[in-house]
Amino acid sequence: MGFLDVLLGRTKPVPPNLDKLFALPDASLTLQAATDFRPTGSGSVCFRAAEGRAFSDIEKDVRELLAMTKDSKPVDVSKDSYGFTWLVCRHSPDDATGLVTDLHAVNSALESGGFGPQLLCTIMAFRDSGGRSLGLVYLYKRGTFYPFAPLSGERRDNALELQMRGTLTDDLKIEPDLGRWMPIWGAPGM
Repeated sequence: MGFLDVLLGRTKPVPPNLDKLFALPDASLTLQAATDFRPTGSGSVCFRAAEGRAFSDIEKDVRELLAMTKDSKPVDVSKDSYGFTWLVCRHSPDDATGLVTDLHAVNSALESGGFGPQLLCTIMAFRDSGGRSLGLVYLYKRGTFYPFAPLSGERRDNALELQMRGTLTDDLKIEPDLGRWMPIWGAPGM
């Protein structure tokens, strides 16, 4: 970062650290102990698909790799209305570590194939006994997490999100800028 960058207020982007995803199983235990939220066994990786053979080869390799994983279920791929691709992984709800390992493998394969800039986020889904949903969202480009608690009608439970921030602050690096806590309406796997 140069002198001119400091004067103009530019900051150096935080380098992504996919290993932070491995904090999710511990965060899952914290949620179970402190709240009524339990993992659903579902998680997803969101990325902007690129055109070309190289990208389709990586996507094929990822599907094959995850199909070989002992406890994983078939991987679902879908596109949303914004043109992002969602790859949804499923495990049994009590296998948070296996789910996170699969999500990490997807992210790593895309990153090592040169498609890191296309990665948007990774989500691990939770639900409480009352049926409320909660997603722990990892922002790839920021290297931080935030809780997302959707309600019906494209509304969100801000109070619950702030409560989860307080609950998880020792387990996860929570995104400090609330303006970056984007709603991810209709995210597959939630």
